[in-house]
Amino acid sequence: MTPLTELRVGDELPPLRLPRISRTTLALYAGASGDHNPIHIDIDAARKAGLDDVFAQGMLSMAYLGRLLTGWVPQDRIRSYSVRFTAITPLHAEPVCTGRVTAIEGDGERRARLDLQIALDDGTITLRGQALIALA
Repeated sequence: MTPLTELRVGDELPPLRLPRISRTTLALYAGASGDHNPIHIDIDAARKAGLDDVFAQGMLSMAYLGRLLTGWVPQDRIRSYSVRFTAITPLHAEPVCTGRVTAIEGDGERRARLDLQIALDDGTITLRGQALIALA
């Protein structure tokens, strides 16, 4: 990866490939986050809602994308972070988090603006986001 001082528009963050989403993943995240919505952990509740099975909590995906950022820069360099949920993350999916520098700006503090996303093996984009990162 390019050092932060040499970062350019178009540079990509190293992708974060995550393990397969399992029922255990969802149950552990429910316990850690307090999000016990049954649609994420109870197959009967999911079927009652018209789905084939449970699916990942949206905030779990947002946390994964945050992990992409903090694996690249210290948390105190993140100036802003926002996401938009675009599709559900189904059970057994293997999400991949990616990011690309879209702008370098600075008015006293040099910052990189990033476009972020999470994609599945079939090409589905489940989350799109943006972040602003201090470079110095």
